[in-house]
Amino acid sequence: MTESFTAIVPMLCVTVAALAVMGAEAFRARGEDLPLGGLGIVGLVGAAAASVLLWNRNAVSFGVIVADNFGLFVTMVLLLVGVLTIMFSSPVVGRDGLPKGDYYSLVLFAIAGMIMMATANDLLVVFIALEILSIAVYVLTGIRRDDPRATEAAFKYFLLGAFSSAFFLYGIAFTYGLSGSTRLDRVGTYLAAQSLSDNPLILVALGLLLVGFAFKISAVPFHMWTPDAYEGAPAIVTGFMSTGVKAAAFAAFARVFLSAFEPFSGDWAPMVWLLAAATMILGTVVGVAQSNLKRMLAYSSIAHGGYLLVGLVAANEIGKAAILFYLLAYAVTNLAAFGVIALLGARDAANDELRDYAGLWHTRPALAALMTVCLLSLGGLPPTAGFIGKWYVFSAAVSAGYYGLAIIGVLTSVISVFFYLRVVVMMYMADRPAPIAAPAETSRVAMAALAASIAVIFYLGVLPTPILDFAAASIATIF
Repeated sequence: MTESFTAIVPMLCVTVAALAVMGAEAFRARGEDLPLGGLGIVGLVGAAAASVLLWNRNAVSFGVIVADNFGLFVTMVLLLVGVLTIMFSSPVVGRDGLPKGDYYSLVLFAIAGMIMMATANDLLVVFIALEILSIAVYVLTGIRRDDPRATEAAFKYFLLGAFSSAFFLYGIAFTYGLSGSTRLDRVGTYLAAQSLSDNPLILVALGLLLVGFAFKISAVPFHMWTPDAYEGAPAIVTGFMSTGVKAAAFAAFARVFLSAFEPFSGDWAPMVWLLAAATMILGTVVGVAQSNLKRMLAYSSIAHGGYLLVGLVAANEIGKAAILFYLLAYAVTNLAAFGVIALLGARDAANDELRDYAGLWHTRPALAALMTVCLLSLGGLPPTAGFIGKWYVFSAAVSAGYYGLAIIGVLTSVISVFFYLRVVVMMYMADRPAPIAAPAETSRVAMAALAASIAVIFYLGVLPTPILDFAAASIATIF
């Protein structure tokens, strides 16, 4: 790896775009409507171009930011999440009366923190990145200050997030006390020469770091904040944090546990096995009982975190590539689903209850069809990206000998199909009790984002090999 300033260029592009949005908002004339979302997309596209140019260069900045192919793959997933979020937000921000400059700048700052987290090679930098993205997402969750549910959601998220950050920081402190460094490469070199019997504090450091990461990916039993935060936040913010935060957290999780703490994988794998099993089971079983679509997708998000943990437990070549592929497939699918919910909402009515979708096929056939594809992909039905993602995750578990975990994953996937299809049945076969309080026309920009998302879902479901090979080559460079 070569020391170079260029490793931070993608993050810098997003940060400059966020500052530009803030400046434009501050100096705009009263009543003037500036394309702040477009300004943000320019920064994200610039970051994507920089990521492409950095491919295979393994640039390092200041010894703590590593633009390796793994980090760049996740960075491009995060940039895609950012572009889709801004496109879905274009009709929602004005409709709901959200502060446009604050909203777009917070989204961009959160993405900058996510990119830093995905490319960090130092535990302290991971923590700083975690706080940057977390503070931005806390504010986005409660950005509708006149909504008591949003305020409650933001408050719960903030309190529990601060609590989990303390665990993560203690884990960093123990790791530094053991190895004398927070750099992941140096920690890995030190731990490779240690044994758990000689130094049992390694297990304490592992446990504390695991709690910090488990909170951010909504793993059971650290998932309590998820349903309330997802339900209270604006739908498009919920989609953003359910995909971007999870992708960044899993990238850091994999980098820390599959590189620095890989010598002790035999000790942490059983703990992650239990987390994965509990997360898949609870997310699926409780999701069945939900009548609010955002809460249902919240528990769905918890279950999908469990499927990703299966790939982490397997930790073989298939599992590592499957993690990256699944992150991409899940991010596009879930964000599109929340995009539909956001577009169907109104300023004074969220329209996120199951009954609100009764007969949607008769009134908004395009949105009903797009939502159906998203739900089928989340359920893992062919020929969608969700099916391929689950297939490779469970194949990795079987290849690694984790048959019980694969069986739990398959059974919970089958059960989850019930609550996804329940929405589909409601849209196509139920009579609408009352007209939905949503605009008759939908933004062309948002519909273009939905169409692009569906195209990606089908592409990954029908022709997954190029992306899987791409993911395998990306993650093989560091693990």
